[in-house]
Amino acid sequence: MKISNGIGLMGRTRALEAEIDQFHDLLSQSALIFKSAIYTYLEEGCSSDFEDKLQQVNKFESTCDGLRRTIETQLYTQTLIPESRGDVLGLIENLDHILGFFEGTLWGLSIEKPDIPTEFHEGYRNLTEMGGEAVESMVLASRAFFRNIDSVGDHSHKVLFFEKEADKISTRLKAAIFDSKLDLAHKMHLKHFVEQIDNAADWAEDVADRLAIYVIKRTF
Repeated sequence: MKISNGIGLMGRTRALEAEIDQFHDLLSQSALIFKSAIYTYLEEGCSSDFEDKLQQVNKFESTCDGLRRTIETQLYTQTLIPESRGDVLGLIENLDHILGFFEGTLWGLSIEKPDIPTEFHEGYRNLTEMGGEAVESMVLASRAFFRNIDSVGDHSHKVLFFEKEADKISTRLKAAIFDSKLDLAHKMHLKHFVEQIDNAADWAEDVADRLAIYVIKRTF
């Protein structure tokens, strides 16, 4: 059955809708804090400011884990939106993976403390910016899935654009690292964190691809 334009997926299930909204809010805030944390690390290393940002992301990730479990329980025990339950669960789980990625990357920086030469700072900043933009656009697309399905595509195409830009930056940055005179172990360490940061845009693209499938299923 096709759902009318502008009608939210949740219908009368306002409590569930509020929890999903909160989940999106926390993911969006985490993306902003993640970007800020990377910029801080480049300027200051593992400073107290960086560690504060890491703890904020850690707190948000824990809160979202609880929200995800609550949403899953409500979907099953209250028999809410049975025709779309699997899609909603899959979407929430994939959004939660992005939060886990943010937390894991920042913990990696905190523990491993890679020495990132100044000459590569701009590349890391640009890569982080594109990844953050991809996630922000993906959050807007995901919100639209629950509120107004016709506008999902308005945001999803931006996710694909930012992901491609991130890939270009990542490739150039890795090439510059391996063209440098650093020892191989240092190069590999820097490459690892390039790929970690680049994963933000890749995850966002994966969610956008899934949303495209969910939209097709809901409109036919």
